[in-house]
Amino acid sequence: MFEGPLDLLLYLVKKDHLNIYDIPIAKVTRQYLEYIDLMKLLDLNIAGEFLVMAATLMQIKSKMLLPAEELVEEEQEDPRAELVKRLLEYEKFKQIAEQLREKELNQQDVFKRPKTESPAPDIKEEGKKEVYFEASIFDLISAFSRAVKDIPKEVFYEVIKDQFTVEQKVHEILHLLLVEQEVRLSALFSTVKSKMEIIVVFLAVLELAKMKEIIARQDAAFEEITISRNKENIIPYERRDQADPA
Repeated sequence: MFEGPLDLLLYLVKKDHLNIYDIPIAKVTRQYLEYIDLMKLLDLNIAGEFLVMAATLMQIKSKMLLPAEELVEEEQEDPRAELVKRLLEYEKFKQIAEQLREKELNQQDVFKRPKTESPAPDIKEEGKKEVYFEASIFDLISAFSRAVKDIPKEVFYEVIKDQFTVEQKVHEILHLLLVEQEVRLSALFSTVKSKMEIIVVFLAVLELAKMKEIIARQDAAFEEITISRNKENIIPYERRDQADPA
């Protein structure tokens, strides 16, 4: 489920509506390091390239803090120039990849018959097609970060005897989605009683998304995240142990 470090940088730029040609490097570096800390807290596997990018951002930040040298022959290059170039190129290829992905999905439903005209598309049916944004890993981490900040600090100092497991929370979320068609991620977090339980709930959501049991979605980019059952998943999670005795 992990996107790369350039995905995270693009996410931070777009989330705060920053000018990609004039990135506030101190702010972005601080936010980037906060996301790295959250990934470590969640015990997620962080690829080495994330740490390399963190070092690159800090290097750019340090260069921008130095006094500008007086160059007569040529203007000093912006330390951010190379990073901006990489981001723009990456964004371009990402958009192309998404367009190709959409074409591939559209072609999956096309079946050609020789010498037979295709029926006219049903406009009413097409109008019913649901449009939504699928939440990225960074959207989910942002929601997790807000949940941790929203819980009163005194809750973290309470002695909690209950033990929580990811498997337990997976089953609880699936049972909840049998009753509710969709659930807001913030609503899941609002019922927890400790920091550890927040982490376990979050990891359970990631596990369900990884298994394609649920879809994490947004009505628009960076808005409230809701989760719902993935209707395309044929084998229910509750029956998988029975289906695979090994």
